[in-house]
Amino acid sequence: MLSISQLPSFSLTSVKSLRYPSSSLSLFFSFLPRVSNFVRASSGTPNLVACSPTESIIPRVNNAGLRIEETVDSVQGKIRIDSWISSRVIGVSRARVQSSIRLGLVTVNGRVIDKVSHNVKAGDEVNCTISELQPLKAEAEDIPLDIVYEDKHLLVVNKPAHMVVHPAPGNPTGTLVNGVLHHCSLPCVVYSNPEEDDSDDETFSDDEEMTTSSSSYAASVRPGIVHRLDKGTTGLLVVAKDEHSHAHLAEQFKLHTIERVYVSLTTGVPSPPQGRIEIPIGRDSSNRIRMAAIPGGVSGGRARHAASRYKVIETLAGGGSALVEWRLETGRTHQIRAHAKYMGVPLLGDEVYGGTKSMALSLLQKRVSRSDQEEIIELISRLDRPCLHAIVLGFTHPCTGEIVNFSCPPPPDLAEIVGLLRRSGRENAN
Repeated sequence: MLSISQLPSFSLTSVKSLRYPSSSLSLFFSFLPRVSNFVRASSGTPNLVACSPTESIIPRVNNAGLRIEETVDSVQGKIRIDSWISSRVIGVSRARVQSSIRLGLVTVNGRVIDKVSHNVKAGDEVNCTISELQPLKAEAEDIPLDIVYEDKHLLVVNKPAHMVVHPAPGNPTGTLVNGVLHHCSLPCVVYSNPEEDDSDDETFSDDEEMTTSSSSYAASVRPGIVHRLDKGTTGLLVVAKDEHSHAHLAEQFKLHTIERVYVSLTTGVPSPPQGRIEIPIGRDSSNRIRMAAIPGGVSGGRARHAASRYKVIETLAGGGSALVEWRLETGRTHQIRAHAKYMGVPLLGDEVYGGTKSMALSLLQKRVSRSDQEEIIELISRLDRPCLHAIVLGFTHPCTGEIVNFSCPPPPDLAEIVGLLRRSGRENAN
């Protein structure tokens, strides 16, 4: 449901580590004093499950050995075997399905199929056993990190756009984990292979283990990573340097005591301008790389409870866009992106969730001054990620017990778009 809630205002003067932008970006951050007070927020690990439409839901361990025996229903045209199997299970990546096929664990009408491109048709009997997860290896890499804060127990990092947080089958190198291993002079690590999911911001489950020659990390889940940001999302992440800090921070996420504030640009303006959206989020049945807000999905086992608070900070370009502040009560995969889409205002630049370039241009071109239209077209055409930034992160220090809060301004690409939309909207109104 959508409900309006009053969110108190405050100034960021209490932030312990406040990163100020360059003078050229100062106009963009004039909204900061209007950012409303922290609310308690959290994130959690989704209970990924595997099921068929006619079977009861099976809790996820790691899905190894999961058997699928099903007849292909009527399909229009040709459909690849890997695509069809992926559509029948939740919590198993397509890469892992393809691995199962190549290992000879899939049969069609009793015949082993080892080509992922094999086409199935209506009436085919498919038998599949999901393969074991292969461990991943992370090696130290000399990758520049924007470190907001560091002590001997933890790091707070400003993650840039397009950096993946941890190695996965599709991104084995160049991740934040690789950079942290080098920065902290830690050894190569081998840890359990997660399913491929481009997570928005969530903690890791306790049953995922990692092994390394460094005893301080022996019980950690990946090297120090407590939570994640989506690949295209920028902003603040906390990274633990030891087992105690990791466990303490993970517990804070579990207990919903982590302070988190995000800012985004939306296509259109949310209505009402502030409120709370409480719609369960689960895997989109029509596109398995996308999540969806599913009303009533919790009772049907298709989704998990999800709640977000939002507030329009500023309306831009005569209503063509808005600068929106978000606070998460839960931490589901792609939560902000899925809720924004459900509200009819997908994030600017979010091609997966409907914030396409064509949609943005159709809303903005007629609302900005003619002199700025060419620049708007150029900026939008260069957009290659959702306009979403984790601007504030606060938590209790795991060793000192002190409450610490950090803030980091959005990156120049986001600042540039906001500045142009703000200026152009004023000119057009005049």
